[in-house]
Amino acid sequence: MCSEASSSPWPIVGQGAAALAASMGIGRFVYTPILPLMQAQTSLSPQWGSALATANYVGYLAGASAGILVPALVRSAVALRTSLIVLVATLALMPVTQNDAVWAVLRLTAGASSALVFVIAVSAVHRHLRDHGSHLTGWAFGGIGTGIALSGILVLLLRSVATWRAAWWASAALALVLAAGAWALQPEPEPEGAAGVRRAGPGTDTWFWALFAGYTLEGVGYIIAGTFLVAAIDQNASGSTGSGAWVLVGLAALPSCALLARLGKRWPASALLPVALVIQALGIALPAVSGGIGPAVVSALLFGATFVGVTSMALGIGAHLRFPRAVALLTTGYGAGQIAGPLVVTPLLSHGYQQPLLVGAAAVLAAALASAALRFRFPRRPDRVAEISR
Repeated sequence: MCSEASSSPWPIVGQGAAALAASMGIGRFVYTPILPLMQAQTSLSPQWGSALATANYVGYLAGASAGILVPALVRSAVALRTSLIVLVATLALMPVTQNDAVWAVLRLTAGASSALVFVIAVSAVHRHLRDHGSHLTGWAFGGIGTGIALSGILVLLLRSVATWRAAWWASAALALVLAAGAWALQPEPEPEGAAGVRRAGPGTDTWFWALFAGYTLEGVGYIIAGTFLVAAIDQNASGSTGSGAWVLVGLAALPSCALLARLGKRWPASALLPVALVIQALGIALPAVSGGIGPAVVSALLFGATFVGVTSMALGIGAHLRFPRAVALLTTGYGAGQIAGPLVVTPLLSHGYQQPLLVGAAAVLAAALASAALRFRFPRRPDRVAEISR
């Protein structure tokens, strides 16, 4: 069995990384570097660009919610593979039309399928790798950064020699290759009796809902940067600086979770999470207060080094607390935050991207404050929750 300590964990790491690269790195985030191309080569307005992003996040929320309402989906190989196929199809169909409404439907469908792949893959990775080093889970999460970097390089190479249509088709082909790599991933198995869903103790609720609040606020803030960072940098720098910065985001994200897992051997995730959020807020705010290549590079590195790590730590803490359906619940809150983010800043887009990025940074700082509550008597071991909460 894959989860046994005697078996090699690396196939699970590779399959999980491929699933997350296809669903998140490309299925969700390739829109960020392609957005400036679509705005330059089609009639897509900044407001409709934001609306397409929101449609994707609505779909993401729907997919994550399905994981709560129908728990069997999280343990279904059929759901995983069907979602991968649908995701690739939505990417390939984007260049077929220039109708804003059809684009919105495609991005909504892509959001739902990417969320299902994410929830299934993360649950599987946590379950199958729980008897191995936490750095292995980190490398699996690094698939998100790999997908971002690969798609960013793809768009960077194509933007000067091809159209926005070619960028979407190439991204669909890349996602198809990664989907094939994820095809054999076995979802989380059925829990054995009540042990699979039992909480560690009554004090779990307090910590979980503090985590939920912080992670939802992180969804609001990070997605503003995740959607508009390339366009914001291009607005204040020359050439392909924005697309290059997006590649740096992916490269910084790739090892971040594994490195944070190493740091977790010295400091608990409950202490690292607020620090990572503060660093991320600085990265989001930097392009809003300073233009040029230097700030763009620093911003990309700070953002990339933290946003996937924050996801890995938050979901890891949820699993640590043994809260029922923690991954699906946290992903749903995150998805709700991502819907709110673009809606909040859309009225500000007519003045450029400076104010939206500052709003995003403020939301992430609020997430850091909410997550700081985890520092109060948080248990290093889940079997101590009941004892500590007395």
